[in-house]
Amino acid sequence: MPSYEDDLSKFEEYDTQVLGISVDSIPSHEAWQKSIGGITYPLVSDFYPHGAIAEKFGVLRKEAGAPAYGAAERALFIIDKEGVVQFIDVHPIGEQPDNEELYEVLRKL
Repeated sequence: MPSYEDDLSKFEEYDTQVLGISVDSIPSHEAWQKSIGGITYPLVSDFYPHGAIAEKFGVLRKEAGAPAYGAAERALFIIDKEGVVQFIDVHPIGEQPDNEELYEVLRKL
């Protein structure tokens, strides 16, 4: 997610709002932001009711006994101004699509 901070002005060129959502608590978000030197885009805590947003987007790990049960998958969504999901990428932790791939989707909107 720091790469989004680094390229925030480029995202803004596409009239885009970058938003982070995590099932972690607000204190956890604050500690994470501090550990990476801060970010300027908003973070949403999907902590209570736990994972409600992640569940609506189909990325909450709900299988009992599964690794990281109750966590959200690492996922990116691009939602247009009409609220239609235009892009979904679910990826392993530590990986994410190159921002240029996201810009390509945004150019088409």
